[in-house]
Amino acid sequence: MTHSSLSKVAGRSFDRDRLRVAAAASLASLLSFLAYFQRGEMLLYGDAVAHINIARRVFDSQTPGLLQLGTVWLPLPHLLMIPFLLSKWMWQSGVGGSIPSMVAYVFGVVGVFRLTRGVLDQNIGTKPAARAGAWIASLVFGANPNLIYVQATAMTETLYLALFLWAVVYFAEFLWTAQQDERNARSKLTRCGLCLAAAELTRYDGWFLAGAIGATVVFLLIRRWQDRTFRGIALGFLAGIALAPVLWLAYNAAVYGNALEFANGPYSAKAIEGRTSVPGAPPHPGTGNVVTAASYILKSGELNLADGNWGRIWVAVAIGGVVFVFMGQRPQRVLLLLWVPMVFYAQSIAYGGVPLFLPAWWPFTWYNLRYGLQLLPLFAVSAGLITAAAAELSAPKGAAEKGQLAASLKRHPDTNLQNPAKHAPGPDSNPQYPGPSFRFLVVCAVVISVVALSYLSVWKAQPLCLKEAWVNSRTKLALESAVAQNLRNFPRDANYLMYLGEHVGAFQQAGVPLRQVVNEGNHRPWKKPSDPQGLWERALADPARYVDFVIAYEGDAVDRAVNKSQLTLVSEIRTSGQAPARIYVTRPALNQSR
Repeated sequence: MTHSSLSKVAGRSFDRDRLRVAAAASLASLLSFLAYFQRGEMLLYGDAVAHINIARRVFDSQTPGLLQLGTVWLPLPHLLMIPFLLSKWMWQSGVGGSIPSMVAYVFGVVGVFRLTRGVLDQNIGTKPAARAGAWIASLVFGANPNLIYVQATAMTETLYLALFLWAVVYFAEFLWTAQQDERNARSKLTRCGLCLAAAELTRYDGWFLAGAIGATVVFLLIRRWQDRTFRGIALGFLAGIALAPVLWLAYNAAVYGNALEFANGPYSAKAIEGRTSVPGAPPHPGTGNVVTAASYILKSGELNLADGNWGRIWVAVAIGGVVFVFMGQRPQRVLLLLWVPMVFYAQSIAYGGVPLFLPAWWPFTWYNLRYGLQLLPLFAVSAGLITAAAAELSAPKGAAEKGQLAASLKRHPDTNLQNPAKHAPGPDSNPQYPGPSFRFLVVCAVVISVVALSYLSVWKAQPLCLKEAWVNSRTKLALESAVAQNLRNFPRDANYLMYLGEHVGAFQQAGVPLRQVVNEGNHRPWKKPSDPQGLWERALADPARYVDFVIAYEGDAVDRAVNKSQLTLVSEIRTSGQAPARIYVTRPALNQSR
């Protein structure tokens, strides 16, 4: 296939297949959302509740504004949720946090389809099976039970996956068209840059991805430095993808006095690990050992696709995808970017204080298993590539060439058969290939069967991400529900003092606006080490002056700072596995009016 035809393939308009993929993904998203909503399982992840309430605090707080976005977590997911969280019902139910995630899921499925089909269309041998391979890849990605659950929540993984996939799509199409269609190439690289910038403002994975793609562009720039047009495109792209991290560093420096506050501040992964680790206990698996860390993230990816050891089939699929990439044309090697998440998480686990616990390996528990979903695009696209490659091997010899010649003869009945090459289809042709052979159908049936059996095993054992969320939240949810029940009995306009970092869900469940809660976000973070004039600090020093009730969880900032001798205990709530919560009234008259 000529480079000109590659340009046509890369620039294909939105076709019917992609419309069908989007429709199927939308239906799957909506039905799964309704199922999890009905069962009350959308707010099991503590991080999902935190994301929703960070976004809500931007406009619902005693000190509203963008500073409520805080640090550590990047801002884009919260900003996308805000329009939906203006509704009190969407805030309480969690629906407002799910909508951006569900939309991203649909875009992600379509992105897998487009990427896989684009790669397969490059090779004349796999082109006849490109459509089937793309559908298989979309099925593997979109039907994954764990992704189907996560996309119904306010977690950030689905949004990042969509941005990751489309960044790779546009970068691949840029590489395929760079030397033949300058205008189209500029457009593709610009779109790739926008997706990367959005990914960089969604998860730190995006910073690593931008570094990998940026390094590739630098390599191309060095080789083509004399090309002034390409030089301008490349330099603009590199400046664009550098802007998002620079802005985040500048924000942290201006607000917190530390550009790396998100990485080494009190709420960073390393700081949390230091506070929660047991003295004398071994560090989390993979600490300081990138090979062990890589094995844990790979195993997590396996478990997200199949129960038990059946996930090893998918590792073989991923390896098969690598073989396909290196045996094919050089532009196909852009798919190596799908391995970037594994490198990033191996480094994060080994050196970034990020723990990953698996029920199958020591310490035999559940934590951050959802990180394995970042490998789902790799497994999905690899499955599509292998399907098409197997179809090529099983096809009758010369089937593709015969299909092209047949199409040429159909359009040119006066063709001289003594020189058929003269009438071979050009880059603008749309050749008709022979219908699917029996062997090709068998290949597709085998692949679909493997996918079905893998995912049925996951459904039977319950999706790991759902189980992880439930295991890690059941005692916390019980405590928050009990606190929320107490809040419903207090005056509706009452004001509270509470540290929201751990149990903001209590106010969300009770429907108490966050502007009625003095919390750790109500101070000026650039005042170090504390802000004596901040509302938070003043309320801790003299609660009766600012609030009606104080809620302290044993050992938290409120419990340590407030003088309880001046308060009246009205309720003590204890649940298994959680520090007890105590609710105090600051004014005796309020206690009598209850």
